[in-house]
Amino acid sequence: MLVHLATIAPERTTASAVARLFGLSEHHVAKICSRLVQGGLLVSARGRNGGLALARPAEEITLGDAARCLAEQTALVECFGGGPCDCLILPACGLRAPLAKAQEAFYAALDGHSLAEAVRPHAGALAELFSEAD
Repeated sequence: MLVHLATIAPERTTASAVARLFGLSEHHVAKICSRLVQGGLLVSARGRNGGLALARPAEEITLGDAARCLAEQTALVECFGGGPCDCLILPACGLRAPLAKAQEAFYAALDGHSLAEAVRPHAGALAELFSEAD
């Protein structure tokens, strides 16, 4: 979704159009779009000229922003989820600190790259692929 919108910006698209383009379930794409809107990465407008668009320029959206937004509902391990944790070894776990450090490093690496950096070098090829699939 983000790559497609960065490629076609400033145009808008719909969840159903992206679902058809990528051969995905419309319901699944709509759920992802909803998360991206709630996370402030997409804006949604209803009506004749409505649809989905990037909430900010692609240069201002980091890959870390996208990963955090989409991973929000899926914790790396149960004890990172923020909810109740039923893990038997939690009181004596030696994994939590190293996994937290690894997760921070992962997001820090992605924060160093914008959506624009990921798309621009391939914009022509992406536009061609999207138009062929459309």
